[in-house]
Amino acid sequence: MLEPGLQTSSGEQFARVGELDLCYETFGDPGAPPMLLVMGLGGQMVLWDDRFCETLAERGFYVVRFDNRDVGRSTILRKLGIPSRTQLFVRDRRAAKYSLEDMAGDAAGLMRELDFASAHVVGVSMGGMIAQTLAIQHPRRVRSLVSIMSSTGNRRVGQAHPRLWPRMLRRVRRDREGYIRDFIETYRTIGSTRYPPDPERMRRRAERCFERGLHPSGAVRQLAAIITAYDRTPYLEELDVPTTVIHGSADPLVRPSGGRATAEAIPGARLLMLDGMGHDLPPQLWPQIIDAICDNAGEG
Repeated sequence: MLEPGLQTSSGEQFARVGELDLCYETFGDPGAPPMLLVMGLGGQMVLWDDRFCETLAERGFYVVRFDNRDVGRSTILRKLGIPSRTQLFVRDRRAAKYSLEDMAGDAAGLMRELDFASAHVVGVSMGGMIAQTLAIQHPRRVRSLVSIMSSTGNRRVGQAHPRLWPRMLRRVRRDREGYIRDFIETYRTIGSTRYPPDPERMRRRAERCFERGLHPSGAVRQLAAIITAYDRTPYLEELDVPTTVIHGSADPLVRPSGGRATAEAIPGARLLMLDGMGHDLPPQLWPQIIDAICDNAGEG
């Protein structure tokens, strides 16, 4: 049962954006300033925890989370094929079936369908890259920008620790228990060792993702979009939007140099480096993260 005053979800809905159907969910008062949450590589929108979204809504925002193309219940682009591991390893541009710009266009299209002239935009990991690209391509759409555990596209910064490549390129287990074990092991590998996750909570998250649908080929196509992306640094230097960059000091997947480079590139950006945080959003750090998001939005 929800605590008194919590902003409950609208339930899953769909918006037609070009040739895609994007699955989304809203929290809070539709009359409040909109805030768009953009998830990372292969991540379904439900990885923006319900309570996290509800708290942002309680703080005065109309919160929207959505499944990117090729994940969850949004359109899965099966006909595009799957990049090979060799193409990914050598960063062959022919591996990319679409780009981060295309995915930023999806986000802009969703905003248009929801009748948002602009929104506060918060992205995590690949979602941070999409949020940055949205601010570059559609600056009037972005009231404020928060980039969490992300990077600039410059290959000299933010690169994953080499030990993670086998996990990133692994074959995803498709049976229920195998998928759940793999999901939990992944977060143990990339997450915050200082803030270990509750095993039961992690299992519930994995079960929810499994039940919403598994599309590992979509995650591979998303990865191809990331590794073939251009360096956004010179374009970030031209942004004029309130920006906060949040990163974990112990992030092995997008190492902290990616967050520092992002903050250095965007004029006036603030950097919040959270000691001991890995590549996750541990509930113990939500108060600091949510405060930073809301404070940044207050300037937009």
